[in-house]
Amino acid sequence: MRKSERINDMMIYLNNKNYFNLKDIIERYNISKSTALRDIQSLEEIGMPIFSETGRNGRYGILKNRLLSPIVFTIEEMYALYFAMITLKAYESTPFHLSVTALKQKFETCISNEQINIIHKMENILSLEVSKHHNSSPLLKDILKMAIEETVCKITYNKRGAERQYSVQFFDISATYGQWYVTAFNFNTNKVQVFRCDKISSLCEDIYYQPKSIDELTNLSATIFKHEGATDFEVEISPKGVDLFYKEHYPSMHLCIEEQQYIIKGFYNIREESFISNYFLNYTDNITSIKPQKLKKLLQDKISILENHYSKL
Repeated sequence: MRKSERINDMMIYLNNKNYFNLKDIIERYNISKSTALRDIQSLEEIGMPIFSETGRNGRYGILKNRLLSPIVFTIEEMYALYFAMITLKAYESTPFHLSVTALKQKFETCISNEQINIIHKMENILSLEVSKHHNSSPLLKDILKMAIEETVCKITYNKRGAERQYSVQFFDISATYGQWYVTAFNFNTNKVQVFRCDKISSLCEDIYYQPKSIDELTNLSATIFKHEGATDFEVEISPKGVDLFYKEHYPSMHLCIEEQQYIIKGFYNIREESFISNYFLNYTDNITSIKPQKLKKLLQDKISILENHYSKL
């Protein structure tokens, strides 16, 4: 048995044990004492929480609160997990504060050299489309924890260079082009609001407001995300524009296909005019019609501003 296979089997063997002796490992795998000690050290290096008890009846113990139940994956499942993991390289922060490089090293200790060679070749051949973002979100783990625990919190948020405080409850975390966003219910405005995670500089529990369930917030967001005075729009796009829509779109819009016509239907709220005009500028000449007229005027004004900017360069 190869070392990588033995280590993987050893993790499964020890999973349901609170304690074990060195003799157990030596006899089960027919290895020497020095090899058994090196294997135990390897288990510790890949994250198994082993501790030793010295004395006449010395033995090893395992911290059960940090050990996951064993799961046996097929080769195809292993490949899928590996490549799902390396997509995290696009993000400056993750909710788990783990190094992708360290994760890959641990992953590779549990598979054979032949399989390692295969996934390295696959990694060189496959190009995964990711957009690197350099904005760090150091509170991402805390944001996730608050959302799971359905806790109301007070946050300090940097908006247009000024710090503002809000009492919110997080319920949806998403990532777009390497950037993390969190949707929350803002108790100060009684509205659902999207925050950029990297702009949240501090947070703490707020006991003044009664928390809501995640199901309640999810249902609520569908009805109050559209604010009073919002503008409805219908933008017809070409077949090439459909690809752009699926690459990036937002909860306030959806794609309708009507008699071989592709129409983006949705709305934008007051003070979101700059956002919506910037969004549709990405479609360039893949837009074939725009309703209402004021959205068309927004795009024309934005193009004029850009034309004036570039003419001065």
